[in-house]
Amino acid sequence: MLFSNNYYWDFFALIAGILFTLSFAPFNYAYLAPLALMVLFASWQNTTAWRALFRGYLFGIGSFGLGVSWVYISIHDFGGAGEVSAGAITTLFVFFWSWFPALTAFFVVKMDASKKLLMAPIIWVLVEYFRGVLLLNGFPWLLGAYSQLATPLSGYVPLLGAYGTGFLLVLSASAGVMILQRKSLRLPLGVFLGSIWLAGAFLKTIVWTEAIGDPIRVSMIQGNITQDQKWRPENRLNTLLRYKKLTEENWASDVIIWPETAIPAYLSEVEEFFLTPLHLAAHEHGADLIVSLPIAGNAEDEIYNGVITLGSERGIYRKNHLLPFGEYMPLQPVSGFILKQLKIRLGDFTPGGNHQPLLKAAGYSFITTICYEDAFGDAGIIGLPEAAYLVNVTNDAWFGNSLEPHQHLQIAAMRALETGRFMLRSTNTGATAIIAPDGKIIRQAPLFETTVLTEAITPMGGMTPYARWGDKPIVAVMVIMLFGLLAWNRRVVNDGRRCLN
Repeated sequence: MLFSNNYYWDFFALIAGILFTLSFAPFNYAYLAPLALMVLFASWQNTTAWRALFRGYLFGIGSFGLGVSWVYISIHDFGGAGEVSAGAITTLFVFFWSWFPALTAFFVVKMDASKKLLMAPIIWVLVEYFRGVLLLNGFPWLLGAYSQLATPLSGYVPLLGAYGTGFLLVLSASAGVMILQRKSLRLPLGVFLGSIWLAGAFLKTIVWTEAIGDPIRVSMIQGNITQDQKWRPENRLNTLLRYKKLTEENWASDVIIWPETAIPAYLSEVEEFFLTPLHLAAHEHGADLIVSLPIAGNAEDEIYNGVITLGSERGIYRKNHLLPFGEYMPLQPVSGFILKQLKIRLGDFTPGGNHQPLLKAAGYSFITTICYEDAFGDAGIIGLPEAAYLVNVTNDAWFGNSLEPHQHLQIAAMRALETGRFMLRSTNTGATAIIAPDGKIIRQAPLFETTVLTEAITPMGGMTPYARWGDKPIVAVMVIMLFGLLAWNRRVVNDGRRCLN
């Protein structure tokens, strides 16, 4: 029997998790994602809920074990932890997030066997949303839709965003299993599956937004300062001089962008001798600067991760969606105590708030995200349709030469496609890139090189359907579908009992 309770399906589930991660950047074997999910769903057939949970957990171990292996680099190389401590924390990190595909498997198999393959896509997306948005400020990494930016399914992104497109990916895998399982349904399911992908290919031809002005010339500076050298006091002046020199060589650009915390000092420490002269020089040359640095608040423990604009006008954005265990400590006081014992140094920032005015450069407003914030689709649409482009400043030097910079760039491309706007992504060590409104990378700087990436972009106006709706309507539809199927299942069971009586 194709789907059975043999133990080799445990091994297949683990391998499927690895294959799933290979569908993401930098590997980009996009069609491994539906294949891996098909193997996973097949392993849930004709077995118990607890066995399915175990196989879902093995899938998570394979996927997150490879996909977030960069956590070790951050904790060990730059966080100050020893090899044993860093290895233990990374292992716990992988084990924790692996529970989410495991719980998905358990809930799916608990449903009636005739409907589990209908339930799987719904429950998968709801669990992903809980993991990606609601739990611990959200960890939306390795969402299935990110792997599909080069496939026909990407045509759905401007309509449905990451979670809606992810639903169609998982639905495709579920339908694939049903095609193998039920000969009588092969033709209708094949037509249904083909329709989903053909419609996606057609949707890719639709342009949802339009140009609202002449092209503007932008330059993004990749300073390439390693994380272990960045905050050393003796390196501060050389760092400032490097960015100043690279900026002065590009005064012909309309907008010049520095990466996250390019200035390794508080705003108050560099305002007079560095930023004010830079502001005047930018104004004189008709350019606008977008720079990033930490900003001290009014209270003693109030610190913001900030972006400021210089040139035609001054403005400040304070990062709002903070990275858990990196920029703030959830689960206090337990987490703080543990990390203190392990002597791991992490930040303690303050969120900037939801209602901040848009910054402006080259005469156009833009949406600002700092590093991890671009992983959240809903955060990327606040300020539309007023914003004409997107700016993300990032410091992925924390993760060295790992999978993370490539995965993060792929996430940024999703934000461009969702909003139908250019994404200008300036990073410290890479991957600095310019991404078009269709999600394609126009230009990308080499990793770990000091360089300036210059290109012309077009200010965009209009709204994609996703920019109007966000994620919540998609999630609401998933919830309604889930309860509808549960009600249907209960009715069928009750009707069956009446027949027996």
